[in-house]
Amino acid sequence: MNHQISKLVSCVLVCLVALTARAQVNAGDSVMTHVKGNRLSLGGYGEVAMTRNFFSDNQYKYRNPAKYKDDPSNGQFDIPHVVIYIGYAFDKGWSMGSEIEFEHGGTGTAVEIEADEGGEYETEVEKGGEVALEQFWINKRFSKAVNLKIGHIVVPVGLTNAHHEPLNFFTVYRPEGENTILPCTWHDTGISFWGRAGDFKYEVQFLAGLDAFRFSRDKWAHNAAGTAYEFKPANKYGFAARVDNYSLPGLRMALSGYFGRGMHNTFPNEREGSGKTYDKTRGDVLIGAFDFTFNRFNWIVRGNFDYGTLSDAAVISKLRINTPGASPYNHTYAGKAAEAYGLEAGYDIFSQIDRMRGDGQKLYVFGRYEYYNSYIKEKSEPSYEFTKKNRMAVGVNYYPVPEIAIKAEYSKRFLRTGYNDEPSLSIGIVYEGFFM
Repeated sequence: MNHQISKLVSCVLVCLVALTARAQVNAGDSVMTHVKGNRLSLGGYGEVAMTRNFFSDNQYKYRNPAKYKDDPSNGQFDIPHVVIYIGYAFDKGWSMGSEIEFEHGGTGTAVEIEADEGGEYETEVEKGGEVALEQFWINKRFSKAVNLKIGHIVVPVGLTNAHHEPLNFFTVYRPEGENTILPCTWHDTGISFWGRAGDFKYEVQFLAGLDAFRFSRDKWAHNAAGTAYEFKPANKYGFAARVDNYSLPGLRMALSGYFGRGMHNTFPNEREGSGKTYDKTRGDVLIGAFDFTFNRFNWIVRGNFDYGTLSDAAVISKLRINTPGASPYNHTYAGKAAEAYGLEAGYDIFSQIDRMRGDGQKLYVFGRYEYYNSYIKEKSEPSYEFTKKNRMAVGVNYYPVPEIAIKAEYSKRFLRTGYNDEPSLSIGIVYEGFFM
């Protein structure tokens, strides 16, 4: 079965390469697509969430599930993402776009004098979030069908990466499966050729490659686009492509994919071809994805299927596990493959109430199902059945105005026999829009 799926993913990537004469950036990923005639564009999006988890938050809950089965519930407040878009249109088809993202409220350090340690000065981490430059690019528009973008760009592989703003999914947090196995939001430095012709949008990208040493058991490639250094190692390169079709009213369908070599893409770089033990270890990464959105008749339905493979996974895992403890690499096994698929559907109840419909308010009642596995192992690797998760969610999204949504959901993860299921209740408020 896995061999058949791998062949299917390979076919998807071949089809994408065949369409490279045609490629695109999605509206949600390009600041300049929102400009509407103004030279300067300013906007962004943000999310605030509160969750109550009715399962243990102990780090050993999967090692000994029975011991932590009756642990008390736990709650958290979070600011998952706050993003500021800034774009500017120059003359002669040149434009600039940028996006600064604050994850989980940002991060911070402070210098303190420790009175109980003889007045010693210490620098301490005071905040555990992240600040990242998610986009910064220069774009040259030759025509609607031909654009060239260079800089730090979003990699639109999968539904969530292409449409990651909070009004593009019903759940309080980003869809869990794709957010687990893929970098999300996936952004990297490279060159993009994109455009639109007829009912097709298309994009082809040349990028710094993923790092096989940053794959992991619990998140597969989620951290593989990142770097712990002041620069991104690019000893190897990757190629991404996406094609969206809008031929049918209200329906968007897309194929996307990525291919690159992940081994020997670390720092420092050990030269291949020198007769060293791991010269022939490639770590080829192949990812294929299909997604769609249907928005018509007061329904919104979204779906995705993602499958990825990592060659030489067992060898790479052993190498990574044996790196020094202070290295920036995960010290768990990484699977030879990972998969995620999901479907969500919501209906606008206010569409049936004249006063609410006339006022522009919407109330979607939705349901979502997804399955994902971040660790499809090689035969020689140990088993970890808790990485296989089914998740179901039901909830509502209320839109008092088009740019703001108030979300609430009840969700539950269903794990394999022997592990405890993981129910939770979440509420959140989000906004997305442009101010100028």
